[in-house]
Amino acid sequence: EDPASKAVVELARKVAETGTTLLITGESGTGKDHLARLIHELGPRRDAPFLKIDCASLPQELVESELFGHERGAFTGAVEQKFGRLEMAGAGTIVLDEVAALSPPTQSKLLRVLEERQFERLGGTETITIAARLVGLTNADLARLVSGGQFREDLFFRLSVLTIDVPPLRARPADILPLADALLERAARIHGRAGVVFSEPVRRLLGD
Repeated sequence: EDPASKAVVELARKVAETGTTLLITGESGTGKDHLARLIHELGPRRDAPFLKIDCASLPQELVESELFGHERGAFTGAVEQKFGRLEMAGAGTIVLDEVAALSPPTQSKLLRVLEERQFERLGGTETITIAARLVGLTNADLARLVSGGQFREDLFFRLSVLTIDVPPLRARPADILPLADALLERAARIHGRAGVVFSEPVRRLLGD
């Protein structure tokens, strides 16, 4: 309901029709991943896969394997060929959650993907062309990381061709009451308390 949220959704509708690389920024918990899903569902890629990689929680060697795939024998434990998300996504969407956590070598490989739309599986020689859209998510200040030498400047510019910043809830107060109503309805349904609603004093408090 908040004008700030409506502006973000309107921008998402416009961006959804393009295939341009997208960077979604915002604090933790603001719903960056939900916005990425919304953009995917609103656009022509809605019937193609929507795949996500958590760049912060996975070891960097696994991030590369998940992203690019690998050939049998590429590294210890690679007992069979594996397709990566870039290949599996087809013409869909690949979301790189917490893209700021990528190691320098992975940043270099991702830059090539964005520049040439091509890659090779780890340990492989076959060049594969991708059609998927890449969406980066981050709660970090990438420009500051670039200044500090922790993130590649050229990759930053490739990722931020289009940028959407998701404002925190404190910056969109008109969303608080609708969100509270939705959460209460969900909790009531789970616990068999259908029909439970906030009292008027509580609604006034949340609305203020």
